Amino acid sequence: MALVRKREARKSLRQPGWITLDGGFAARPCVVQDLSTAGAKITADDANALPCTLRLAFARDARTGRNCQVVWRRGNSIGVRFIR
Repeated sequence: MALVRKREARKSLRQPGWITLDGGFAARPCVVQDLSTAGAKITADDANALPCTLRLAFARDARTGRNCQVVWRRGNSIGVRFIR
């Protein structure tokens, strides 16, 4: 019997965001294409150069946002899941 996985409902955003690395010292602009409670799809000019873990925020302030883990990469797009 096949296991059926339900995907979280995603909300299309296309909203500017910030990817922060190294404790907030390296902030890079991005576009959050869509968002769910579990993760997001992001586009960035240097998506393939991003590390496996990062912080995603809608403001440049490093104290805001959510920690993320990259789960897939395709061109300038990455899929992330939110982690604690």
